[in-house]
Amino acid sequence: MTTQTTSKLTRDTIEIPYRHVTTHFIDGEWRESQGQDTIEVTDPATNTIWGSVPVGNEKDVNAAVEAAHAAFTTGPWSKTTPSERAAIMLRIADEIEKRATELSLTNTLENGSPVAETSGAASNAASIFRYFATLAPELEADDVRPFPNGKGESLVRKDPIGVCALIAPWNFPINLMVTKLAPALLAGCTVVMKPASPTPLSFRIIVDALTAAGVPAGVVNYVTGPGRMGDLMVRHPKVAKVAFTGSTPVGRHIAAACGELLRPVTLELGGKSSAIVMEDANLDDMSAKLIRSCMRNTGQTCYISTRILAPASRYDEVVDMVTETIAAAPQGDPLDPGTVFGPSANHSQYKSVLEHLESAKQQGARFTTGGQPAQLDAKLAEGLFIQPTVLADVTPDMRVAREEIFGPVITVLKYEGLDDAIRLANNTEFGLGGIVFGSDQDEALEVAEAMNTGSVGINFFASNHAAPFGGRNDSGLGVEYGPEGLAAYLSYKSIHRD
Repeated sequence: MTTQTTSKLTRDTIEIPYRHVTTHFIDGEWRESQGQDTIEVTDPATNTIWGSVPVGNEKDVNAAVEAAHAAFTTGPWSKTTPSERAAIMLRIADEIEKRATELSLTNTLENGSPVAETSGAASNAASIFRYFATLAPELEADDVRPFPNGKGESLVRKDPIGVCALIAPWNFPINLMVTKLAPALLAGCTVVMKPASPTPLSFRIIVDALTAAGVPAGVVNYVTGPGRMGDLMVRHPKVAKVAFTGSTPVGRHIAAACGELLRPVTLELGGKSSAIVMEDANLDDMSAKLIRSCMRNTGQTCYISTRILAPASRYDEVVDMVTETIAAAPQGDPLDPGTVFGPSANHSQYKSVLEHLESAKQQGARFTTGGQPAQLDAKLAEGLFIQPTVLADVTPDMRVAREEIFGPVITVLKYEGLDDAIRLANNTEFGLGGIVFGSDQDEALEVAEAMNTGSVGINFFASNHAAPFGGRNDSGLGVEYGPEGLAAYLSYKSIHRD
């Protein structure tokens, strides 16, 4: 394992365990792909290819699912106690933390997330495993429920649901897979995992950690390839449960397939969340929280509140604060620990963000900072950088006010009274996150309660591993995290007796 510090890294000195590979992880070993094609992995900061993985085919998917099914039906994992599985999960957490540097660097080279962001990926993933390990007693406790008429009782069993297909996106490729994997493992399920095509290498390091921690062969399987691989997984007859994080259009496609198959599915999809700035908001405090809550990971985060709703009486003041905060944050090489804004993660997203900026220009939004491809130094000249952008005078009908941009773009809308602010916040097809900035905690809570969304922060936003996280409307189905997230990987049985 490398011991280099991120502050001294250059692309010439980086040591990472995986670059060009030809294998999938199936039944406890790295196996050569049955598919002949490859996916190239590009560093978006330099627009250069640095790695590759195999494109699997139906034979690879079938082998992975069959291995998971055999491990579930005949192997030891589902037959161990939850406490025994929790003990292995604690070892997994330790093994992940040993690989923190490799995880961070590989993640950054895959999707351009600054090391200031990815350096926390290992500790966050480890904390997710440790949290779900604490829920083992909930699975072991006797659950006896008397009949209402007093004549008999029911013993409620919580069984693992079976083989789970887990599909993660490219923006947080490690933790958005772990949020699915940890509860599945505690429940006693086995899994087949597929990453997004642009980010296939970093999670291989997690697979190594799982093996080192003693997870039995067949319990975890990992295949790489394009969307059609996900389709094969979702529709495989031996898959019992699907969990997906990604775009709403793809989520609809998966939901349709699972509906047809009567297969349980958890979907964490897109967002277009709002931050309501109340009349009494402390703008200095808001400025300190703004980037983390509203522009995290160069705006490539599903729950962030990229729509700032400001009261008319303080609109110009809010626009000035947002503009100054965003303009002052450094953009540059994501390997530099001081970088706040990196590149777009891939060519498709880069093009999409520029198209949204052009629509904003055509529809009359006012650019107070940014709005163009960024011109950086020679080594990053070909990178996929877009200037962090603030758009003022945005109206609810504009495309940038309605669609998820998923880039370094924040919009500021004006409202007249709190009822209007709540109406604007709820005037969206999505419902994933949201924030209320205000000094009066009671009033801020009332506003948060009125927002039709899965999660709301008051004066900040963060996910709590112990509390359910999920979306409403076009932002998804079901939840992750908390006991509720664990329940998604369980099948309930009632045994009635006198």
